[in-house]
Amino acid sequence: MYELCIDSVDHRFGNGHVLSQVYLRCGAGEIVGVFGRNGGGKSTLLKAIFGSISPHNKHLRIDGKIIEKGYLSGEVVYLPQSYFIPRYMRVVTLVELYVNKYRAQLLQQEVVRDNLNEKIGHLSGGNRRLVEALLMIYSDARYVLLDEPFSQLSPLMIEEIKANILFMLPHKGFVITDHYYSHILQFASRMVLLNNGSNYHIDTVDDLKRYGYLPNTSD
Repeated sequence: MYELCIDSVDHRFGNGHVLSQVYLRCGAGEIVGVFGRNGGGKSTLLKAIFGSISPHNKHLRIDGKIIEKGYLSGEVVYLPQSYFIPRYMRVVTLVELYVNKYRAQLLQQEVVRDNLNEKIGHLSGGNRRLVEALLMIYSDARYVLLDEPFSQLSPLMIEEIKANILFMLPHKGFVITDHYYSHILQFASRMVLLNNGSNYHIDTVDDLKRYGYLPNTSD
């Protein structure tokens, strides 16, 4: 069965628990939305899955195999909140580095096709973020972790990212965090909220109000 599953995640900064016995799973063909306030552990969880941090405890399985760090499997990629690709790298080099199986589909994207010979650092801030996101979405990895992919992007760019996620959804699983909760509510297969170090299943916007993520205007 194609599935990414992490459980028993426990991580502390100093004396404070950021994550405590957190569980998350994502199968191929699923979009799992992760909500949480700033400092609530969303990025920490994604980094624990990818392997860029080592939590105090975790149990990670990818397609039935126990994995220490997600990136070692070759099946997990991670888009952090800030730019992560060096400014001097040309877009064509990045395409060759990250994308093989779905390269033809990626090259249909105008922002990639028209900037192949540009250094990624020469692109506008929005286009740079969009290219980084598209490289992850069309990468060879089966599981794509997107940390605040819609942040500081125009509505048109947000819709472009969402359309490409949906296009690749039959082949991949996506775990997405974002403060633009309405976008995640619209197209996520499942949703969880990280609150006080624990995870809670979310079905509707009313659940987000119930757990205090959104204000309850009926009070």
